[in-house]
Amino acid sequence: MKKVLVTGADGQLGKCLQNVAHGFPEIKWTFVSKQQLDLAQPVSVQDFFNRYSFDYCINTAAFTDVEGSESRQKEAFAINADAVRELAEICNEHNTCLVHISTDYVFDGTKKEPYKENDEVGPINAYGESKLRGENHIRERCQRYYIVRTSWLYSEHGHNFFRSVLRWADQGKDLTMTTEQLGSPTNANDLAVALAEMIENDNHSYGIYHFSNKGTGTWYDFAAEILTITGQIDAVNLAKTDHYRTFAKRPKYSVLDTTKIEKAFGINPQDWRSSLKNLITTINR
Repeated sequence: MKKVLVTGADGQLGKCLQNVAHGFPEIKWTFVSKQQLDLAQPVSVQDFFNRYSFDYCINTAAFTDVEGSESRQKEAFAINADAVRELAEICNEHNTCLVHISTDYVFDGTKKEPYKENDEVGPINAYGESKLRGENHIRERCQRYYIVRTSWLYSEHGHNFFRSVLRWADQGKDLTMTTEQLGSPTNANDLAVALAEMIENDNHSYGIYHFSNKGTGTWYDFAAEILTITGQIDAVNLAKTDHYRTFAKRPKYSVLDTTKIEKAFGINPQDWRSSLKNLITTINR
């Protein structure tokens, strides 16, 4: 039985991993929240690894506030880069395979076709830069690692675009969404299943992988699909804009090519619209 530690278990992806854990009985899961294991305290992390043995560590702990990363860069880099550096060294010392979640925002968004794992990186905001630095620390320090980049993550848990749109609709707010950015909304539950399948079917093909749901859309498309599936599209004034001002720059195109993870692990991502419909159906039961 493979022993897997999940850090940041009280976050969106951590909760989704708990949702799907029962479907992988050959894995012994250990979920720890930030309160139980703070990655910013390397002495405590080292002590934890000295006391317990793990084959894998899925690191879902991160500073994910893209806007906040601009004004709180020190905090973003401390969590997304410095803490990752320490965790990478500890995992390597204990022969624990580190499975780390990264982002489409390591790219600058100037490409016109889906980004592959070996494409040139060039983040245009502090969040993307902090995540890229974390990636580099892992590559420099770990012999066994999987870095999994994903995009536009949402679920029924935590703070995300999906839940915000539903909340705004319930409040009767007028919504204006940008058509300027093109990406792939990704159900965090699907990512959780993919991570578990990677561990269950581990073939030691270490390195960087991309996972997102299939298909593309803008933030306007994403909001419209949410409202259409929930039957609220006619009750909400949803408008589009080709320029939506944000503090942090966003890549205009950040679609990820998932061919590598499909071939290496037999993982077949759902279309994002189908996955969104499945999630809404599940939470409305």
